[in-house]
Amino acid sequence: MSKVQYYGTGRRKSSVARVRLVPGTGKITINKRDFVDYIPSPATRLDVLQPLNLTNTASSYDVLVNVDGGGISGQAGAIRHGITRALLQVNPDYRPVLKKAGLITRDPRAKERKKYGLKKARRSPQFSKR
Repeated sequence: MSKVQYYGTGRRKSSVARVRLVPGTGKITINKRDFVDYIPSPATRLDVLQPLNLTNTASSYDVLVNVDGGGISGQAGAIRHGITRALLQVNPDYRPVLKKAGLITRDPRAKERKKYGLKKARRSPQFSKR
């Protein structure tokens, strides 16, 4: 008795999210914790739910997520990317809607590496004349 499951891997900054969509009622579980407990900010929650709301599948699938690395914002972006990729497996016809919203593309922005002789990536040591 195998259940149908759809997988998607999302990445953002240094976060990686492994997302599994299972037919269900719309319950979202992140790292075995409730969605609202894991992501307290309502704005960030809306960001995560964006692909489900655009495709009108918010109440059709249970979302099971395993995410690690980075902070809350980066993890939320990784989850959103993973949900988008899993939805494309569910139905390839969602592609134009998700592409128009800019959800399919992985966000390449990441922290720039620190350079020697500097305090951060571009911040130089404080200059003193004397």
